[in-house]
Amino acid sequence: MNTTFYSNGKLLLSGEYAVLDGALSLAIPTKYGQLLSVKKNTEPKIIWSSLDEKGNVWFQNEFRININTSSEISLSIEKKDSLHKDTLSTAETLVRILSEAHKLHPFLSEKFGYIVETKLTFPRNWGLGSSSTLINNIANWAQVDAYTLLWNSFSGSAYDIACAKHNHPITYKLNAGKPEVNRVTFDPPFKEQLYFIYLNQKQNSRDGISRYKSIALDKTDLIAALSQITNKIIYSTTIEEFNTLITDHENLLSDYLQIPTQKENLFPDFTGCIKSLGAWGGDFILATGTPREMRYFKRKGYPIMIPYKDMVL
Repeated sequence: MNTTFYSNGKLLLSGEYAVLDGALSLAIPTKYGQLLSVKKNTEPKIIWSSLDEKGNVWFQNEFRININTSSEISLSIEKKDSLHKDTLSTAETLVRILSEAHKLHPFLSEKFGYIVETKLTFPRNWGLGSSSTLINNIANWAQVDAYTLLWNSFSGSAYDIACAKHNHPITYKLNAGKPEVNRVTFDPPFKEQLYFIYLNQKQNSRDGISRYKSIALDKTDLIAALSQITNKIIYSTTIEEFNTLITDHENLLSDYLQIPTQKENLFPDFTGCIKSLGAWGGDFILATGTPREMRYFKRKGYPIMIPYKDMVL
């Protein structure tokens, strides 16, 4: 018998970077996400397969379960020496997550194992949360806190974990290191003029975060300004007001990071407005305008355009 878990993907509409330091941010779970199914296996090993959105296997390997008398676990990667470096990296990441989950709640045993299959509902290079959905699914399987599992395994603000858990727009804020998540109504009357454009490359958010953290400037005013913009975005009622707010948001971060906005860098002649999402430089941007204005991006070589209503839960 299979047990199945599902987690939502994520997009951060406001507060990127500063969400790490307690800025109020607007985040939205997406209609895209990831499934994880688990079935018991008689052997003390985990047989793992990861499928992409087309059902093709992109990762597959086995892990031998070893548990000592103190209930401490070690997972041995099968055929480790013969694995391609990308496959080995994925295997080591899984070992880290599963081991940390077991530390929080011993859910694995040497008496039996599991056959595990994950399946994304979006292309892996879209950056909608292949890692966060995996962590949240494993946390649900192991019956542990997903925020703790993320922070024990990696780092980050964990807004993506909040999106994985919720089926509606949320505000997210770190308060003394603890997540504050609140449901909000964000269903703007101008949503027909909002589009998500894929930038043809996956962004490594760790690089962007490192740059942000390396800037030795006081962040108090930045956090306050971005938090205020987030509140105003939630209650904006016209596309003109929304455009002003996202432009102010872009300019604030551009000044702080000392890098040009995505519009200045890639789309200076676009007639609408553009908002970066998450770490700048890859994945998706938010663009405002009419369907006719969106043809601009196809002409520029960015054919993947998803209307707001087709992306957001």
